[in-house]
Amino acid sequence: MTGSLIAFEGLDQSGKQTQAESLRDFLTARGRRCEMLSFPDYSTHIGAEISEALHGGRDYPADVLQLLYVANRGEKRARIEAWKAEGTIVICDRYLASSVAYGEAHDIDPQWLSDIQLFLPTPDLTILLDIAPETAVGRKTAGRDRFERDLALLTRVRASYRRQSEGPGWVRLDGERAKADVSADVIRSAATRLGLPSAP
Repeated sequence: MTGSLIAFEGLDQSGKQTQAESLRDFLTARGRRCEMLSFPDYSTHIGAEISEALHGGRDYPADVLQLLYVANRGEKRARIEAWKAEGTIVICDRYLASSVAYGEAHDIDPQWLSDIQLFLPTPDLTILLDIAPETAVGRKTAGRDRFERDLALLTRVRASYRRQSEGPGWVRLDGERAKADVSADVIRSAATRLGLPSAP
């Protein structure tokens, strides 16, 4: 079986983890091996540095912070490539497009943000769970990092995600709906890409 890389993108609280897990359960029930990754991966030294920056312990320029995000994904590059070579479906909660979206929202050149990630495996499918910034803020009322508190920033992030989703290999779904409805569309989109029946 051919391995694949599927990335979920969207604002915080858009349901990425929930839908990634739902897709994993659907695929494993059909005999496909799946592995899940979530970025940033705070378990590494680079990830810990990112966490410090997000919670006020560091003050990196926006471009330096994005370089850390990319390096954090780079730590998993060999593992992703090995899994795909073994026929595994790799599901990521955030991936390449996040740096473009959040970096572009900070006035960083989106082409540069794409270019610095060219060494990373390209997703076979990117699923955007599109929600309004106000929805994101309303779904998480406590413990928000500095990006999650900035409504104007989230509006620019959403605009970047929507622009990116016009490209090939993307599916944009309305994440404001009931979880079950979103899940049905996620499964349908992924099954189509993988050549699997989407019926239960």
